[in-house]
Amino acid sequence: MLAGEADTVLVDVRTPAEWSYVGIPDLESIGKRPLLVPWALYPDNQINPTFMVDMASVGARRDQKLLFLCRSGVRSRAAAIAMTDAGYGPCHNIASGFEGDRDENRHRGTVGGWKVDGLPWIQG
Repeated sequence: MLAGEADTVLVDVRTPAEWSYVGIPDLESIGKRPLLVPWALYPDNQINPTFMVDMASVGARRDQKLLFLCRSGVRSRAAAIAMTDAGYGPCHNIASGFEGDRDENRHRGTVGGWKVDGLPWIQG
């Protein structure tokens, strides 16, 4: 969708610390950049009270297809629902997230997700 649809946008709703230390999707090969807008704020994990305003300020439009991404698909699902309820979209959740599910040792980054699926990413 990102490569084939010019107006489709990827929105990474993780925290700035996650973007910096874990990495971000690299969309340069298709001439795009992800929108980086945190859904929940560190350290208390409260929903970002300015999320809608922040989305508008980074250029999200109501008529765009928005793909939401977080670590594991939980925050991005909530963000996609909120944006749909606000009249944006269509909005979609990337359910496997950036780091995927936990493995048998409870570690992420080995079972599914953007990184494990071999999609391009860079260290933030």
